[in-house]
Amino acid sequence: MGDVMANEKSGSSRRDFLLKTITLVPAVAIGGTGIGSLAAPMVAHAAEPKTPEKHTARDYTPTFFTPEEYAFVQAAAARLIPNDDRGPGALEAGVPEFIDRQMNTPYATGSQWYMQGPFNPDAEHDFGYQLPLTPQQIYRLGVAEANDYAKKQAGKIFAELPQDKQDDLLSQMEGGKAEFTQVPAKIFFSFLLQNTREGFFSDPIHGGNQGMVGWTLINFPGARADFMDWVERGERYPFPPVSIRGERG
Repeated sequence: MGDVMANEKSGSSRRDFLLKTITLVPAVAIGGTGIGSLAAPMVAHAAEPKTPEKHTARDYTPTFFTPEEYAFVQAAAARLIPNDDRGPGALEAGVPEFIDRQMNTPYATGSQWYMQGPFNPDAEHDFGYQLPLTPQQIYRLGVAEANDYAKKQAGKIFAELPQDKQDDLLSQMEGGKAEFTQVPAKIFFSFLLQNTREGFFSDPIHGGNQGMVGWTLINFPGARADFMDWVERGERYPFPPVSIRGERG
């Protein structure tokens, strides 16, 4: 996947890196319309930098996360896809709401996964996820571990740290250098990053991508009934995105 958190320091925008990896976001995150497979051709036509309009996520009270856990999710999402000159980031798009709502789905309880042993973490490269933990458990344990690690490293919980220190701690998690005891830091970071991507590019019906800011950024038409005649033109799609509910960006 590459070093997401170090990418901004290497001279290219972290947002550009995430745009290039949008094909890793499952189509199911966008919706059940089968349009996810058409996201990749649009990446080449990402929106040009412009002065962003003021946009903030709607007020939301989490139902799964505690206030401290939710503060971590908000702070981490804001650093993974930050607000910049191309428009709102994950925080402004409502990604934390998406992740909280996702924690109350069959995905989060592992009810759609095979969760019987044996578990062999060393074989993850060949056989996929290899821990007996559901996404709910990964977040509950991972956030607690991340805050404990932040306090040991910097004296404060993650959400109370300056952004450069948050970036540093996320880099340590991504590289597996952070010392967690109950869940591997690298595994926790991978779930956080993947769910943040999904929330930023999902249909707004799922809680994220509010105002369709993610789709607007990559010039993705959303749930329009038909846009196949534009797919191979090599031209910028001229119409705003449309959500499953019929909202227009």
